[in-house]
Amino acid sequence: MGMSAGSAGRSSVKAEPNVIPMIDIMLVLLIIFMIVTPLIAAGFKATMPKGANLDKRPEGEGEIILGLDAEGRYFLNAKGPVDPVVLEDQLKAMFAARTEDKILYFKADNQLKFGRIQEAVEMARRSGARVMAAITEPEVKGGLFEQAIKEN
Repeated sequence: MGMSAGSAGRSSVKAEPNVIPMIDIMLVLLIIFMIVTPLIAAGFKATMPKGANLDKRPEGEGEIILGLDAEGRYFLNAKGPVDPVVLEDQLKAMFAARTEDKILYFKADNQLKFGRIQEAVEMARRSGARVMAAITEPEVKGGLFEQAIKEN
């Protein structure tokens, strides 16, 4: 049978943990972290999508447009660079004066790191922006946009 009769009727069943599945899981996790860690250290770079079917329209006079250039400087409504400390107060004042639409149009350089863009988005949310719209550049190489230009 598998059991031996010992003294006083006690069985000799050994209760040892099976560590093989735990070792397998630990090795898989180690491999995953070895692959993911260099990618995290290098930084994540987000790029805005290129628009294929964009409506051409000029920017309106009452719109609030926040821009970030390649050096990370802020621009408000296409004017000169604005200090980030002053910018948040300016945005708060602009959104406080609005009763209905609290929309912020956001332009950013496509070479910026995601963390810098995230800071701008958080500042806009703290300032009172309820809707943020990303302004994208039209796709110029191939694709539907170039075909539409050739057809018109």
